[in-house]
Amino acid sequence: MSKQIIHTDRAPAAIGPYSQAVRAGGTVYFSGQIPLDPATGNLVDGDIATQARRAFDNLKAVAEAADGSLDRIVRLGLYLTDLSQFAAVNAVMQEYFAAPYPARSTIEVSGLPKGAAFEVDAVMVLD
Repeated sequence: MSKQIIHTDRAPAAIGPYSQAVRAGGTVYFSGQIPLDPATGNLVDGDIATQARRAFDNLKAVAEAADGSLDRIVRLGLYLTDLSQFAAVNAVMQEYFAAPYPARSTIEVSGLPKGAAFEVDAVMVLD
């Protein structure tokens, strides 16, 4: 099996030993995107909606670098440090995705890299 590493400067550089995404055949597996500003590498200031928008913008940039788009995503994983923010994240997600929506899991976690309140990962199918 061959794999293609996906990278774009329009999303934050990896902060560890991983790739932004990897394409294997017609499937693209995304690493988690937290709300980092790609220009500075710093966490964006703001509430959970602001953080979610930045993370989804980063995800979109990586999808486009893989010759795809958000509407090709078939699965999302959402990670929140406070599940009481679930409704706000849902509202933001609806700004980026339309029905039929991807499959999704939402998990409350005790912490995320750089103190982020939100992270998203995904699987995209191009074929």
